[in-house]
Amino acid sequence: MKIAVQTLASGLFGVAFFVVLLFWPAGTLNYWQAWVFIAVFIVATLVPSVYLAVKDPAALQRRMKAGPIAETRTIQKLVITGTIVAVVAVLVVSALDHRFGWSHVPTPVVVLGNVLVGIGLGFAQLVVIQNSYAAATITVEADQKVVSTGVYSLVRHPMYVGTLIMMVGTPLALDSYWGLLATILALPFLALRIDDEQKMLRQELDGYDEYTQKVHYRLVPGVW
Repeated sequence: MKIAVQTLASGLFGVAFFVVLLFWPAGTLNYWQAWVFIAVFIVATLVPSVYLAVKDPAALQRRMKAGPIAETRTIQKLVITGTIVAVVAVLVVSALDHRFGWSHVPTPVVVLGNVLVGIGLGFAQLVVIQNSYAAATITVEADQKVVSTGVYSLVRHPMYVGTLIMMVGTPLALDSYWGLLATILALPFLALRIDDEQKMLRQELDGYDEYTQKVHYRLVPGVW
């Protein structure tokens, strides 16, 4: 019951977060792209959350413990704070773009943006299903093992692949090309988070060094 209440509360907070940061700067509720985006986001997060609540509530609990305060490493507190600021910038810039018509995104591209948002969120949730220790915070638990199969056989940080896909799709889904420029703000924070997480995993997770010798790329195969 407790995890269900937390999931519901988290979902309601997410909706309120989007409503304020999209419709207020847009200056109208007549912003269908934002409504569709919110619906896609809710479905793409709620369905996997329900699955985890039934199959692996501990994994869901790890995912719900998030935010700067939940992080134990100072650098990660700063990274998450910066990431939140970047996300707010993407949403607000996209909404302002829609309001003032700085750019126009054709409907097929808006649809593509929502598809990318759905794929990105779904991929990130798939990572949690394959690795129940994929928490929202950077931690290593006493009985944690290295996962090297599935999507982890392709890149070391597949959850952030999903995040990156979602980041690209979000401004397009919200009828904004200028919002794509705002996503650039988040990229250094994502890279810094991955780099620091790598250091911690090498120090604290048995077998991780051997894993990095087999899977060479952090985020994008053949690139980085």
